[in-house]
Amino acid sequence: MRSRGWITLNAVALVAASVALAACGSGGSGGTSGASGASGGSASGTIGLLLPESKTPRYESQDKPQFEAKVKALCPDCSVSYANANQDADTQQQQAEAALTKGVKVLVLDPVDAASAASIVAMANRQNVPVISYDRLVSKADVDYYISFDNVRVGELQAQSLVKRLGSEGEGNGTIVMVNGAPTDSNAAQFKRGANSVLAKSNLKIGKEYDTPDWSPDQAQTEMQQAITALGNSGFVGAYVANDGMAGGVIAAMKGAGIDPSTRPTTGQDADLAGIQRVLAGDQYMTVYKAIKTEAEKAAQLAVAVAKGQAVPSGLINRRVDNGTKQVPSVILTPVAVTKANVESTVVKDGFWTPAQICTPTYKAACNAAGIK
Repeated sequence: MRSRGWITLNAVALVAASVALAACGSGGSGGTSGASGASGGSASGTIGLLLPESKTPRYESQDKPQFEAKVKALCPDCSVSYANANQDADTQQQQAEAALTKGVKVLVLDPVDAASAASIVAMANRQNVPVISYDRLVSKADVDYYISFDNVRVGELQAQSLVKRLGSEGEGNGTIVMVNGAPTDSNAAQFKRGANSVLAKSNLKIGKEYDTPDWSPDQAQTEMQQAITALGNSGFVGAYVANDGMAGGVIAAMKGAGIDPSTRPTTGQDADLAGIQRVLAGDQYMTVYKAIKTEAEKAAQLAVAVAKGQAVPSGLINRRVDNGTKQVPSVILTPVAVTKANVESTVVKDGFWTPAQICTPTYKAACNAAGIK
C-alpha cells in the first residue's frame, strides 16, 4: 500500500512539473523554461521554503521576506512555495510532502527536529529534488547544501561576554543560571558546546541548567522562576540564555521576583527588536547579531542556481560540515556580539533595524544615550 502511495505522489509531482514547464514556455510566470545547456535557455520554477516556527520573530520578520525578495530579484520567473511548521515536526513533514507534490525544483528546509527531518530529505532524494539545509543542519541525511552561522562561535561569544562582564564586576567566582535552547534543534547543542567550552575555563559555577522545549519564552520564564526559588534572589550573579525570546522570559521572572535585571547580566541571540531594546535599556546585557539578511540572500542565491541547474556561484561555499552522513558543502557566516556600545555600528548600520523601529517613546532616552537617532 505504501508503494502505491509513493507511485501516486511521484506521478502528481511529474504532472505538476510538466504544467510548470508549459506555463513558462508560453510566457507565464512561476514555471520553468527550457533547461540550461547549449541552447542558452535557463530553467526556473518553484522553490520550496519550509521554516520551523514563529515563536522566534526572525523567521517571519526577516528570513521569509528577505529570501523571497532575493529570489524575485535573481529569478523573476521563479516562485516560492512557503510554509511555517509552528514547531510541529509532523506538520513540517506534511508541508514537505505538499511542496514536493507541487513539483518544487529545490527544497530549502529549516527543520523543526534535526533528526526526524531526515525522512523529509529521504523523500526529496527519491524524487531527485535537491535539499538545502537552512540555518539548522539536518543530521544523518543526504542533504545537498547547508547554510548557517558558526553556531559554536555563537555560544562562545555569549559566554565570553558574560564571563568578561561578571569578572569586571568582581563576580567572576559566582553562580549563574543556564537556559539552553530546544533539545530537538541541532543548533542548540552547538550553542551549548561553545558556551561550555568557555565557562569550563572560567571560575563561574552553573547553579541550575535547563534545556527549553520549543525555545519557548514562557517555559524559560517558568524555568527561571524555579531557579530563583532554588537558589534564592541573591544566589546567582547572571544568566546564560541562548536566545532573545527566552531572555525576555528570564528577565520577566527576575522582575517578578523583585530583582533588577541590570544587576544580573543576561545573554541572548538573534538581535530581535525587543532584545535590542532591552540591551539599550540595560535589562539585557548582550545579544548575538547574525546577519539574517545575508543568510537569507545567500540561501536564495544557492536555491536559484540549483533550481536553474546552474553552477553554484563562485566563492559561496566556504566549508564542509559533517552531519553524520556526509561532509556537506556549506556556507558558514560569522556572528557578532552586540552590547549597548555597538548597537549603532552593527544592527542599525546594516539596516537590520532602523532607529524608528527601535526608538519608540519608551526607548527614546536609551537610544539618545547610545547615539542612535
